[in-house]
Amino acid sequence: MGLGIGITLIVVGLILVTGVINFDTALIDQTGLGWILLVAGVLSIVLGLVMNHQRTRSRSTHVEERRNIN
Repeated sequence: MGLGIGITLIVVGLILVTGVINFDTALIDQTGLGWILLVAGVLSIVLGLVMNHQRTRSRSTHVEERRNIN
């Protein structure tokens, strides 16, 4: 997952939590689903940042050896 997916989940979660859009469904609690999506979005962003930090931190160094033959 990336940062874009996390931001999308947060936006959709906030829309459902605040009740901007109301669906007439008896099977799904919109507020509960909104909170789940909101938490999943935050976790996605945090995990994406942690993985990105680990990837940039574990850079390997390359040594190039040159020999001058006369």
